[in-house]
Amino acid sequence: MKGKIYRLHYRGQLKEDISSGGLENAVRICVENVRRAQERGRVLTAALYRCDRMLFFYYEAVGEPLAVEEPIAMAAHTAASCGHTALAESGEDVQTTCLRPEELLEPLEHLLQVWPGQRGDRLWVHMYHIYYHSVPESPEQWKRVAVPGKRRGRIAFLRDDKLFGYTYFHKAIVDEGLLTGDKYQSIALHENILFSYFEEPKNFVNVKGDISTESRVIRDWLAADPESHFIHMPQGEGENFMFLPALFAVGAEDM
Repeated sequence: MKGKIYRLHYRGQLKEDISSGGLENAVRICVENVRRAQERGRVLTAALYRCDRMLFFYYEAVGEPLAVEEPIAMAAHTAASCGHTALAESGEDVQTTCLRPEELLEPLEHLLQVWPGQRGDRLWVHMYHIYYHSVPESPEQWKRVAVPGKRRGRIAFLRDDKLFGYTYFHKAIVDEGLLTGDKYQSIALHENILFSYFEEPKNFVNVKGDISTESRVIRDWLAADPESHFIHMPQGEGENFMFLPALFAVGAEDM
């Protein structure tokens, strides 16, 4: 397996009044697609979760970064008739050679609503990766020692006036790199929705590889009243995050 491991998160929206049988059949074929990608070493773990009509897709894909350039620079090159292979940077997605969610989840296409975008309509919207405890460095370093007991997906809703405070503190926690948590935990953001993936039993690590030094940033975060940042949904039974049922959750180590 060659290339960089990317942890990717996407959000989709089911159309109204879809049949449960149609969804189940589409999901079954999606799993077959993912399994083939895992056999080729293109995907490690992949999991799809549902909340009402919302879908949340987490997957670990292997690929290489693509060259990107600011649109104004590309326009200048075009005007000067200079050939180049860079793509226009849009900020809408991660531009890599990784398999796209549309390729892995193509059987769901007819069941999904369309989202407008800068460059065109799309079915899956990229969520911004804002929180983690470990960075994949190599397939060997990222390999699970055993099949996880559970692959968990959950979501939370942030209050409008607290959204950037949450992002600020969690970015600071990651940058400091001292707070321990599950090696495979990952939180991404789209609109005011947080989508969190993690595994149980947890494999406790931190970004710095130093579990003896206390995090100073987490003290500031706790002082900022974390509970006040969340909109608490009835389904969450008072918790900040609520767990979602998995339509599928499979890893390369299962095979």
